[in-house]
Amino acid sequence: MASENMSSEIPTEETLNDNENEEVSDISSTVQKGEDEGTAEVSKKKKKKNKSKKKKDPLKQTEPPSIPVIELFPSGEFPEGEIQQYKDANLWRTTSEEKRELERLENPMYNSVRQAAEVHRQVRKYIRSILKPGMLMTDLCETLENTVRKLISENGLQAGIAFPTGCSLNWVAAHWTPNTGDKTVLQYDDVMKLDFGTHIDGRIVDCAFTVAFNPMFDPLLEASREATNTGIKESGIDVRLCDVGAAIQEVMESYEVEINGKVFQVKSIRNLNGHSVGRYQIHAGKSVPIVKGGEQTKMEEGEFFAIETFASTGKGYVREDLECSHYMKNFDVGHIPLRLPRAKQLLATINKNFSTLAFCRRYLDRLGETKYLMALKNLCDSGIVQPYPPLCDVKGSYVSQFEHTVLLRPTCKEVISRGDDY
Repeated sequence: MASENMSSEIPTEETLNDNENEEVSDISSTVQKGEDEGTAEVSKKKKKKNKSKKKKDPLKQTEPPSIPVIELFPSGEFPEGEIQQYKDANLWRTTSEEKRELERLENPMYNSVRQAAEVHRQVRKYIRSILKPGMLMTDLCETLENTVRKLISENGLQAGIAFPTGCSLNWVAAHWTPNTGDKTVLQYDDVMKLDFGTHIDGRIVDCAFTVAFNPMFDPLLEASREATNTGIKESGIDVRLCDVGAAIQEVMESYEVEINGKVFQVKSIRNLNGHSVGRYQIHAGKSVPIVKGGEQTKMEEGEFFAIETFASTGKGYVREDLECSHYMKNFDVGHIPLRLPRAKQLLATINKNFSTLAFCRRYLDRLGETKYLMALKNLCDSGIVQPYPPLCDVKGSYVSQFEHTVLLRPTCKEVISRGDDY
């Protein structure tokens, strides 16, 4: 009996094969499971990696604008203005390696002024979208200026508004902004010159355009816009200022405009000019005439110029009139002793907040200054501060203006403030 039992417990070849197959099957399923888990883990890691690699969408400006321009350009490089080549004798500059090297050295400064220009473009785009008849001029100016302060990240004298917002109406050509309490309202038949400036580190962008809701004024606006573009085209290194003025006048006075059934020959305002622009100095010494017969002085490499033209249906000559709002500390003024303590105090406020940049009475009010008119007059009488009253043609006439800031780079001309609008 014992031998029978032993023989029945010995596995057959068939049984061995079945057991082997089961073991292999178990091992392979375990391996497969491990592989699947490993693949899933790798897949998860890849997904995580891809997720982290996914680039953030670039910031876009809000409506109304509120994001500082520097945040919209994280590289810190701001867009170039419109590039124009020099003409004739200066064409060699385009390919000169020496001149290109000069530009590379100046690039940080160029970038500062381009940042100011980008702020100008974004602010004026927004303001154009909200302009309409019935707006209080004070509200318009304060909306514009507060938008500049946000977008330029205002920082004392390092970044901010370069001069008060000019919003001169009709026969008033320049230098008018509402004083506190002014109730002037923008009308459908008004022709408004909107002239405002931005600056980074004292590098000023001076740029202006004209708004008219009534299409009757379109030819008047076109006259100054095309005259300004002509002035820009004619500008260049070693170009005489008088030649620029002659070219501007020729284009300007080729226009006429019909207003309420009466045809007017458009005139260049002969005692208003464009000007060179310096650091913290809006008028740096050279004038760009807008009529023929001006000075023989030449434009020079590296200079900034505000090319601006004024088209008028009046006499084509302005005089000072109306209540003054614009003031500016004289650039070259030395120490002048003051007797009035209030004048000394006001001068300290001006030095701290504006230095030699222009300001207006609204800006002093905003800083908390009160009862300062006597002290301000004292500073003007002493020659420390210069008043800039509104400049007016004859009452009943209309004036339009366009302006751009141009940089005469060593290799080309850059219209710093050019935008899609003008």
